[in-house]
Amino acid sequence: MNNRENVIVVQSGWSMLGLNIAILAIGLLLFLVGTVVPIFMFFSLLALTVGTISSCGHFTLQPNEARVLLLFGSYVGTVRQSGFYWANPFYSKPRVSLRARNLDGQRLKVNDKRGNPIEIAAVLVWHVEDTAQALFDVDNYEQFVKIQSETAVRHLASMYAYDQGEEAETTLRGHMEEVSAALAKELQDRLAKAGVRIEEARLTHLAYAPEIAGAMLRRQQAEAVIAARQKIVTGAVSMVEMALRELSARQVLNLDEERKAAMVSNLLVVLCGEGEVQPVINAGTLYT
Repeated sequence: MNNRENVIVVQSGWSMLGLNIAILAIGLLLFLVGTVVPIFMFFSLLALTVGTISSCGHFTLQPNEARVLLLFGSYVGTVRQSGFYWANPFYSKPRVSLRARNLDGQRLKVNDKRGNPIEIAAVLVWHVEDTAQALFDVDNYEQFVKIQSETAVRHLASMYAYDQGEEAETTLRGHMEEVSAALAKELQDRLAKAGVRIEEARLTHLAYAPEIAGAMLRRQQAEAVIAARQKIVTGAVSMVEMALRELSARQVLNLDEERKAAMVSNLLVVLCGEGEVQPVINAGTLYT
């Protein structure tokens, strides 16, 4: 059964501070009287005992802190408002920070959707939202956040390919925002039982594992060269087509199919070649 936080208001500590000081002062006065009249010694010890025990009920709260009040193992409530307070001195009062915290995850070596070994790490920002769940529903909520975040990152990496996915497929490298949103959602689902709220989750490191990094780099370089070649060829074909169309429209030359093929070949070599082309001047006729 999940616990739920019960926010309560306790008594101001200032009024009880004055009362406790008065009880201790009376106890000291009775102690002095008891040195003469022994019967007052008993009342002195009683007043000093009551004043000392009552003084243990004082506690302070800073902003974004909470105190969970327990009476002999039974949950009483949570005090969230900052200030100086007094509560039953027999209450246990564990302190819980409500401030935002960073968890910088370590680099994990996992396999992506395609089975490629990759290195991945994430950072998340979180805070305690429900103090009762954080203290009573899990053994150690800070350790729970750490372990569950590592598990979520591993699961996330196995759901997506590193890069070069199918058309419209989400990849770790190409869709950081979508992947981070999916990570935050999964973490929130996992950590809700611990009363923890995820404010942000984002990948901080993503790379191929060292043993395949070299091969993957060569693959990426080859893919880049192929993509560049495709653009060059597409552009060259368009330029050749335009040249033939303009020559024909302006009736500059009338070429047969064989000469058109030779011209197209020469233009493609010039436009697609990586090095400088050395022109050859034809001193004869077009057909010699």
